[in-house]
Amino acid sequence: MKRTEDIAKKVIDFQTTIFWFRRDLRLQDNAGLYQALKANKDVVPLFIFDTEILDRLEDKTDRRIEFIHQSLQLIKIELEKLGSSLLVLYGNPVEIYEVLKPKAVYTNRDYEPYALERDTAIQKILEDKGAEFKTYKDQVIFEKEEVIKDDGSPYTIFTPYSRKWKAALTKFYVKSYPTEKYFNNFKKIKPLSFPSLNDIGFKETLPYFPERAIKQSIIEKYDKTRNFPALHGTTRLSVHLRFGTVSIRKLVQIALKKNEVWLNELIWRDFYHMILWHFPYTEKSAFKPAYNRIEWRNDPDEFKAWCEGQTGYPIVDAGMRELNTTGFMHNRVRMVVASFLTKHLLIDWRWGEAYFAEKLLDFDLAANNGGWQWAAGSGCDAAPYFRVFNPQLQTEKFDPKLEYIKNWVPEMGTENYVKPIVEHAFARERVLKVYKKGLEKE
Repeated sequence: MKRTEDIAKKVIDFQTTIFWFRRDLRLQDNAGLYQALKANKDVVPLFIFDTEILDRLEDKTDRRIEFIHQSLQLIKIELEKLGSSLLVLYGNPVEIYEVLKPKAVYTNRDYEPYALERDTAIQKILEDKGAEFKTYKDQVIFEKEEVIKDDGSPYTIFTPYSRKWKAALTKFYVKSYPTEKYFNNFKKIKPLSFPSLNDIGFKETLPYFPERAIKQSIIEKYDKTRNFPALHGTTRLSVHLRFGTVSIRKLVQIALKKNEVWLNELIWRDFYHMILWHFPYTEKSAFKPAYNRIEWRNDPDEFKAWCEGQTGYPIVDAGMRELNTTGFMHNRVRMVVASFLTKHLLIDWRWGEAYFAEKLLDFDLAANNGGWQWAAGSGCDAAPYFRVFNPQLQTEKFDPKLEYIKNWVPEMGTENYVKPIVEHAFARERVLKVYKKGLEKE
């Protein structure tokens, strides 16, 4: 903490306003940053590598930390062209704010349970010092109670939610924030030191990250190409949305003009954030409590085979190998592998959710939880429990030439490929019995 205190004291005093970057790693069209710059002079941009989060990451080559690190470097370069810089600290944010004495702190809202608890504590610390803590909506179009039923209760089914979402949408909600108008209100400071990955306990791996480019030609054809993992038919913008290196407002502006199916995917994102906000228990429990009674098999060897892409089901193995190698998995394949784990192997969806949380570059608690509960049948608006994806039929429909599979499972069709871990018809019959028994319990 001493080093943090020394660095911070050089640039932050009671006349300084902090803008705290979190899930919004860009200078352009940033709601909280716009409000900070518009209302204040001497704005210092701050990012905190949160040890409460980092210490839980066992893999010290975690690509997401490298993505954040690279994104911050780009912001720092932009700021230094403006005569300012980026203050990057490492530690527990609550302890850091106990040391800092700014005039105010502006930031964009985060809706996850840990973030809400952290921000509540920091708000109290700042208020006790006479400093304001101001938060803004930036990572979603509609939040909290902004899209609810006429009776005031939250939607739990996507289709009526999406209709209400679209009906509520006006230009106001997708208008960009012109932060550039107030860039001269950044505090003029000399370039600040920037921690290396090693400084914060991580190692450099030089991974490939999807480029920060909005390819409208892909968006225009998205409804026709999105389900075929061998095609480059999706935007690969999910990691940029997750960390806010692109603006959700910009993407919705484009979606409204180009492709309603792609727009619906962006609305799903708002939907899952709304669900987590209204039903925070879903972070660790089934949305439909009856599904907590399912008697999972939870075989550790079968789970390991699934994790490593060694189930003997080529499309499942291809997806898991793609995830392990790149940090990405095609959305259609995500559904197939999640259904396979929960239905074919009868392994608790929380095991799969946790593995995805470790591996996905675009990991987002609300969307990951929502997707896994959808696959398991336990979530809001979930696939019915008796819907069991047939990996072979999914392959025939969405990878008919086996292009995707052969890329990731080159040994398929040879004696070197593992035998199927379970027979499909047997697994389907077994899961239906287990689910029915669990759901019939009092």
